[in-house]
Amino acid sequence: MSSTKEELEEFVEEMKQHKARHTELITVYVPEGFDINLITKQLESEKSTCTNIKSTTTRKNVQDALESLIRITKGMRKAPENGIVLFAGNVSKTEGQDNFITEAFEPPEGLNVRLYRCDQIFVLEPLEEMLEVKELYGLAVIDRKEAALGLLIGKKIKVLQKFDSFVPGKTHKGGQSAQRFGRIREGLAKEFFRKVAEAMKKQFFNMKNLKGILVGGPGPTKEDFLKEGNLVTALQDKVLGVKDIGYADEHGLDLLVECSGDILAEQEIIYEKKILEKFFDMLGKQKDKTVYGAKDVEKALGFGAVETILLSKKLKKPDIKKFEKKASETGVKVELVSIDTEEGQQFWNLGGVGGMLRFKIQ
Repeated sequence: MSSTKEELEEFVEEMKQHKARHTELITVYVPEGFDINLITKQLESEKSTCTNIKSTTTRKNVQDALESLIRITKGMRKAPENGIVLFAGNVSKTEGQDNFITEAFEPPEGLNVRLYRCDQIFVLEPLEEMLEVKELYGLAVIDRKEAALGLLIGKKIKVLQKFDSFVPGKTHKGGQSAQRFGRIREGLAKEFFRKVAEAMKKQFFNMKNLKGILVGGPGPTKEDFLKEGNLVTALQDKVLGVKDIGYADEHGLDLLVECSGDILAEQEIIYEKKILEKFFDMLGKQKDKTVYGAKDVEKALGFGAVETILLSKKLKKPDIKKFEKKASETGVKVELVSIDTEEGQQFWNLGGVGGMLRFKIQ
């Protein structure tokens, strides 16, 4: 069963504490949908090659770690829905003593990383990325033959739906038959546009944290779609950019994100500026509904008074994690802000920690 984000955070913090005396801790990442039998074969292959390790103790520890993971993978019919991460090794801090651990962890969202590593520490970076606040952007690519909808989650693209239009190509005949055929083609194209627009409504209309929508495709079809597809006004208003790309399939979604870097970067800055402008406005007009500085924010969190906590990305990572953990315990929204803007630098000068309150505190 896949974990919650809170469980993931606790697990990552626990695994960070472990360090081996030698290169003998095994980390295995199995991505979603991957054949678990191939992982078993890889582990068995690694077990046969680790006989070359010179140190008897290290060799035995690596072999034992691999055997424990092979038992896990052999006992699985297939990888879990979101993939799985496997850890094993002797984490004893004392030479010659055993403190052997084996962990199989199912993450709260799909893994797209395949990895095998034998090191002194466990590899945790892909799991830590899942703990970062992720922005959601809707993606739509379309031409008259096909279309695809996707979602940009942080840096990962998730394909939501694919469509084939069945709109016929142009006829080479002339006269009235060509005109009639042209009208039929236009009617089928508009019907296809409306079908895709309706799917976009179902996917994106009530989606929380959706920052905006990017639209792309070859030629003028994408503009025709926005004009003729009867896309609801609320979604029209969320369209941040329209990009000319050569594909309207899964590859088109990748290209759309690649060529929209300027828009995404600008949106992040705009979003940060709005949050900080609100904070500074409240600081001036409703001073008793704001706090700043680590000590005062911690006090307000203890009272359960904080609605939104702002943390500068320039803070040390352990400090960010500490505040995020406290915030999650009381349902407080966390906003990470950079120092790339004048407001962000001003916020950092205040200490890099601030809060907007639900109610006044003494």
